Amino acid sequence: MNIIDHIKLPFRKDKELYLQLYRILGILPHNISLYKLALMHKSVAHRTAKGRPANNERLEFLGDAVLDATVGHIVYDHFPGKREGFLTNTRSKLVQRETLGRLAKEMGITQLILSSGRSATHNSYMGGNAFEALVGALYLDHGYDACMKFVQKQILSKLVNIDKVAYKEVNFKSKLIEWTQKNRVVMEFKCLEETKDENGSPVFEYVCMLESIEACKGRGFSKKEAQQHAAEDTLKKLRKQPKFCDSIFQAKTNRTKMEEEPIAIVPDVEKDVNDPQNFIISDSSATTPASSETTSRQPSTPSERRANGPKATPRTAAAETLDIDFSDLQVEQKEPTREEIIAAAEEAAFKEAQQQAAG
Repeated sequence: MNIIDHIKLPFRKDKELYLQLYRILGILPHNISLYKLALMHKSVAHRTAKGRPANNERLEFLGDAVLDATVGHIVYDHFPGKREGFLTNTRSKLVQRETLGRLAKEMGITQLILSSGRSATHNSYMGGNAFEALVGALYLDHGYDACMKFVQKQILSKLVNIDKVAYKEVNFKSKLIEWTQKNRVVMEFKCLEETKDENGSPVFEYVCMLESIEACKGRGFSKKEAQQHAAEDTLKKLRKQPKFCDSIFQAKTNRTKMEEEPIAIVPDVEKDVNDPQNFIISDSSATTPASSETTSRQPSTPSERRANGPKATPRTAAAETLDIDFSDLQVEQKEPTREEIIAAAEEAAFKEAQQQAAG
């Protein structure tokens, strides 16, 4: 604590707020109005003398950028030699809203927020937003180095283990698969694109499909990383968008309904196999060939032909029915070929020559 600030502290109007902010930030504020604004939620609907709304949204915007820079700087120094993807992933874990919200609650920032009671109970990001706004106020009041000191000493040294956060792998894909299996929802990951970045490293893009409905997309330097990002965003979408979740279950209902309806009658295999008509010959079919063979059999030996005697040729069924005489019918003569005409002429000439020689 600065000696001058320590001397002035007993005479401060907001002595209690100064001490609380010093305990949180590790630095005694100079311009207390910045920190008061950082702790003022928009639900209070406070306005300045010029009629402009006074809340922490602008400081939140500034603090978000400063926090990204300071945490990125610390992660860069803490993990020398690590690739850009690892550093980005670690920084995002440290500055995500859920983490900032837990830090705000642990450090007592949420107790200092000025807001309406209803909004405080319904807004889960209020603490994280106020945390970022305080960083923005600290940056305007003391500068970048003070923000670095706050993040290093008050957060990473006391509340957060940066190594555990960096190497902790949250398997969002496994969590999503577990959810789909419990709810019997069909899920698949489809590869949309496989390209390379400016350094020649492969980049994959996958989309998560739930019951043939597109959920969320994810990009990464590996298939696993891309699917993890797609699964993470899908889980967030399922929690925050009830209509999307309802559409998934409606698609599931339509699919299961179609699967339960019979498409066609299944043939009875046992009935076809055990049907006697498939392998048993009936009596009528068995006797017909024998009777025809018996009636068409002719006497083969001379004794049989003499015993039976001459028999008249039976008339055809058509003749008996119509009583038609076929004796006058003449068979149409076939026109002789050229070879047959020449052979007949030669034979006639040969016979004529023989007759002349004999006479």
